[in-house]
Amino acid sequence: MSELPNNSSESTRLSELSLPLYEVVKRQITEAIMLGKLEPGAVLPSEVALAQTYGVAVGTIRRALMDLTNDGLLSRRRKTGTVVTGRKPQHSLRLFFQYFRLHGLDGTLSKSVTTVTAIASAEATALQGAKLQIEEGAPVVTFHRVRHVDDRPIMHETLTLPRERIPDFPDDPARVPPLFYLHLLEKYGIRISAIREQIAADLATDVDARWLELTLPAAVLTIDEVAYDQMAVPVLISAHRATTANHRYVNEVQ
Repeated sequence: MSELPNNSSESTRLSELSLPLYEVVKRQITEAIMLGKLEPGAVLPSEVALAQTYGVAVGTIRRALMDLTNDGLLSRRRKTGTVVTGRKPQHSLRLFFQYFRLHGLDGTLSKSVTTVTAIASAEATALQGAKLQIEEGAPVVTFHRVRHVDDRPIMHETLTLPRERIPDFPDDPARVPPLFYLHLLEKYGIRISAIREQIAADLATDVDARWLELTLPAAVLTIDEVAYDQMAVPVLISAHRATTANHRYVNEVQ
């Protein structure tokens, strides 16, 4: 059964990030499509009805629907209305703000929740300096977080950034925003524009077993990333270690 999200908690959370209202609506409709709440062939309510559902102006709805139509997610048909095409959203970085590309074994997108467990200031190692193109010993911020799907830990990850790029970054793990890439854009004007990944398999360590609730011996998927800003300057390095017992990491080129 097709279902539209309402304008309650998720809308409020995104609105607090100072997004334009039409972007809030776009993201909620996109999420509904990606999670199967809006099925292929579903006909959306009228623009007036959608405006009432989301608590926004009709013009805001029209802008959101126009963008989603241009992206291929929706189709405007005479006598029928606005229809879900069934085409999956491209995994561009504007969607990467919200989604890590984890899918269940049945191919459906899994929505994950992250919890930051620790955060620390340190000096860049030689390897970190080389990856971030900063001097060895330069101040960096590193934090660790665990990603859950349906309350089950499926990935833990460590992220490191140059301190000079993120002044006043919180030192309390509870204050690190869950939509981290979006926070970089909103707070510091850093738009993640490209990501280079190295993917491999490894034996789980005791640390992996602790965070992912694994019984050793076990295997984990490793993803090492360097993220670049709009000027092609490396701004973030991250190391992800995940169990693939019930999930797959999907990378699509479209």
